[in-house]
Amino acid sequence: MGSMEGKIVRSCISAALSDFYHLHIDYSTRVVLHSRDSKGDPLHALSSALHLLENIKVEAIIGAQTRVEANLLANLGEAAKVPILSFSEPSSPLPLNDDRYAFSVGIAQDETSQVMGINAIIEVFKWKDVILLYDNTEYGNDMIPTLASFFQQKNVYIAHKSCIAISSTNEQIFEELQTLMKLKTKVFVVHISHLLVPRLFSNVNKLGMMSEGYTWILTSASMNFLHFMDSKVIESMQGVVGLKSYIPVSTRLQNLTSKVRNKLYMKDPNMKVSELSADKIWVYDATWALAEAIEKASTKNSSRSKHGVVLLREILQRRFKGLSGEIQFPKGKLISGTLEIVNVIGKEARRVGFWFFEEKTEKAQSHILNNGRNLLLSNHLKTIRWPGGSKRQLSSEIKLRIGVPVRVGFKELVRVEHDLQTNRTNVTGFSIDVFKIAISALPYKVHYEFFPFENENGVMAGTYSDLVYQVYLKNYDAVVGDITITSNRSQYVDFTMPYTDLGVGMLVPNQKDMWIFLKPLSAYLWITSACFFILTGFIVWVIESPVNQEFQGTPLQQIGTILWFSFSTLVFAHRERILSNLAKFVVIIWMFVVLILTSNYTATLASMMTVKQIQMDSIGNYIGYQSGSLGVIVNLNFKGMKPYRSAEEYADALSKESKHGGVSAIIDELPYINIFRAKYSSDYSIIKTKSITNGLAFAFPKGSKLVEDLSTQIRHMREEGQLLDLEKTWFHRKTSLMPDDSMEDNNMSSPSNTLGLHDFLGLFLVSGVSSAVALFVFLIFSQTFRNLIKGQLQQIGGRLQRLRMFLSNVIST
Repeated sequence: MGSMEGKIVRSCISAALSDFYHLHIDYSTRVVLHSRDSKGDPLHALSSALHLLENIKVEAIIGAQTRVEANLLANLGEAAKVPILSFSEPSSPLPLNDDRYAFSVGIAQDETSQVMGINAIIEVFKWKDVILLYDNTEYGNDMIPTLASFFQQKNVYIAHKSCIAISSTNEQIFEELQTLMKLKTKVFVVHISHLLVPRLFSNVNKLGMMSEGYTWILTSASMNFLHFMDSKVIESMQGVVGLKSYIPVSTRLQNLTSKVRNKLYMKDPNMKVSELSADKIWVYDATWALAEAIEKASTKNSSRSKHGVVLLREILQRRFKGLSGEIQFPKGKLISGTLEIVNVIGKEARRVGFWFFEEKTEKAQSHILNNGRNLLLSNHLKTIRWPGGSKRQLSSEIKLRIGVPVRVGFKELVRVEHDLQTNRTNVTGFSIDVFKIAISALPYKVHYEFFPFENENGVMAGTYSDLVYQVYLKNYDAVVGDITITSNRSQYVDFTMPYTDLGVGMLVPNQKDMWIFLKPLSAYLWITSACFFILTGFIVWVIESPVNQEFQGTPLQQIGTILWFSFSTLVFAHRERILSNLAKFVVIIWMFVVLILTSNYTATLASMMTVKQIQMDSIGNYIGYQSGSLGVIVNLNFKGMKPYRSAEEYADALSKESKHGGVSAIIDELPYINIFRAKYSSDYSIIKTKSITNGLAFAFPKGSKLVEDLSTQIRHMREEGQLLDLEKTWFHRKTSLMPDDSMEDNNMSSPSNTLGLHDFLGLFLVSGVSSAVALFVFLIFSQTFRNLIKGQLQQIGGRLQRLRMFLSNVIST
């Protein structure tokens, strides 16, 4: 009560009771005010409240200016079933439990309105990056998480949070502001006590942070007390925009201000009150509501044990036109529907607009809170004079210093050219165009300038990882180019979603060999196959010739039939009709062997016609890769790896092959392989391998809001085909360069091997055994064959007999 604040509050409560009963003379109840001094000590406030409850038997308590006092008195009110009208809202350990402090009624403006008002200003001017500056008081700390949550819903990035203690010295505040000056963000949202404002803005002006380009947004925690501040303090805040609780000017308000001023002047002539702050008006209205509720509760004839519950219900049901506007306490909180947006100009805060919080039903309130809808529009605001005297309407203009790599090869991605005549540096390429299109589609302006990462000789000043690390060191605000996403780099920066294919590929020259059709099968397999063709034909002839005229004829005709029948089974074109079941059995088994053999031959030949057969680990074979490539490629455990820098060097090395000083294959990320094949597509082929890289993307500082926004635009570009159009423009792509799924080889091994005899030994064994069995059965059970053999033997015997007789005659002669 010894403070100026306490004296004004007590005068407002007394004035409210006086005015209320002057207007309601006929009321049967009278509220008697019993004052106790908390002396700024929460425990003393609790002791005084206990004394009032036990000895005076009070029916309600008004007080609790701090959060600690609010917590203590809220628990006391719950135990005693007595309404506590609190300046500060108690912090509940169970935020989802609305009944935790049912007897606590907040008579100050709900912080949700404050948070949504700040968020509305940020949204109108489309600021995407802000710095939060607050004090270490409970009021300051408690509102920041709510404010941060609303910013997150609106995709506003909090570049930094700075907490300044009330007890901080000027030197400490100066040092903290120096740290904030180094940040790129120049929009400050300040939520501090009015007691800290003079020291803060004194140091802000010393550092030149009230110049053009800076923006300061203050909450009502400071702006509601602007009229109490010294004129020099107000002059140091020129250009500040803030929220102020709106109190409509009325005759009643003027009378109250005059009454309080005169009463305090009579007690202390040095105490001057020019106007009453919003929280004093809320106390006046809350006292009015309490007096009305007590009158209504007295008519309920409730017992003393239930009187507190009845009184609380009546307070929560009050709804009337007070000095501060429409007064109501739904869920135990004061809902104030309007905030004033003010701009500090000269020695006063000039109103430039309003923020309206409309609530008609509980459902409507939920809709507003969840979706952040409000009635603040940019065209409703008057011209604002910003720090530095500028009247321009600031927008979310972000300025970026962007580092780009300086490539020797594959300049289709990034090309850096220096124009000596104009002294300009032109940066073009596929990656640059993707960035420009994505950044131009954002709902806010982003100004950027490209800076090649090069030394005085025009050569890249380090590796790609060194370039990315410059963002972490804050030498660049972003890196744009063919930057591969890696886990190590992600420790220092955030990447957008990739705008290229993922993984690495193996590039090999297509096979050119006039005898390639012989290579799918080994020599032994060719010889064995030919022998089995002839053997099968012979066995079929043996079985069929005695009964089938198509297998009979002169010896030459029968030999031709054997060869024709056996080899025509390759294409299933044999025309001879088979009569014997044994021969059919032999042919069925052989046709199965031919089917398997031809299928594997076709698959192996097709693979060889597409991709040259190489053995990665064989002596004399070299693998090429891009110079300065990722360790994940260099460390693939291939023997004899050679670095190259451009697509032209790739082509030259592949054409020479390993035996002439070149390489047998190239391993690189798919974007570079695609560029190469766009130039040499007819001579080379690609094998898709493991996705061991994550594609190319853009790098930004950790937590940058641009990462999410640009990723969204890249996703849209991919869906709408813009990325494909850019690829066709820069790479001259006529067809998709994605590897064929049929050529996928996740082990990065040779795609095929020559088929050997051992691979088909089982098939030949089955065919041979089947033919032997058929021949054996035929010889044992075929009567025709036995007659044929018998006839042949008889002919041979007759011929031998004639020969013997001939020889006897010769000898006799």
